[in-house]
This record gives sequence, C-alpha cells and structure tokens, in this order.
Amino acid sequence: MRKILAVLLPLACVLALAGCGSDSSDDPGSDASDEPVLIDITFSGSTVTPSGDRVKVAVGQTVELHVKADEPGEIHVHSTPEQEIEYDAGTSEHDLTIDKPGIVEVESHSLDQVIVQLEVS
Repeated sequence: MRKILAVLLPLACVLALAGCGSDSSDDPGSDASDEPVLIDITFSGSTVTPSGDRVKVAVGQTVELHVKADEPGEIHVHSTPEQEIEYDAGTSEHDLTIDKPGIVEVESHSLDQVIVQLEVS
C-alpha cells in the first residue's frame, strides 16, 4: 500500500499543479481589443468607400481611421458625445474611441452617406 501511495501522491501533485497554469487567452495582455481597429476610408469626388460596412469594435477600443481624400472635409461620428473629425486633402490618420455599446454610424454629411457602422460591444 505504501508503494502505491508513494507513486500516486507525487502524480496527483503534478496533475494538480498542471491545472493551475494560465491559458494565454486569459492573459489581459493578449486581448484582441488591445489592438486598434483599422478602417481605410477613401473620398474621391462624390463617392466614399467603404459604404455602410459594419465593423465590430470593443467598448474603449481604439479605432484608427486612415483617410485618403481628394479634397478636405469632415466625418461625423454619431457617438455619445458626438465627434467631428476634420481631414485635409491627401492622406491623414485619426483615432477615436467609443465608450458605450451600441451601433455608431460614421458618416459624411456633405455626401449624405454612411461610411461605416461601428458595432460596439
């Protein structure tokens, strides 16, 4: 009986300790919401792309708008509080975050067009 316990006790300890290891998916440093969401926006004449695409974003996650435009303009973000992003002709980058869950429309008022819908959760 002692021989069996001498073998089983260390084995039980090893198995118990193996269960205490951390899974990398539980590591807050590896959370996908730590990475910014990149959205490329192109204004050309009276058109903009994307055109109404839905993009999933975590609450508080950084959204990087990469804007390429043939003339200056403004992007309106229907968040709470609302945000207005002015851009110049050429290429520019703009960061924003949304602090409340829901669907947030990002649009061009001058073109009367939704660029993207941010699905914030």
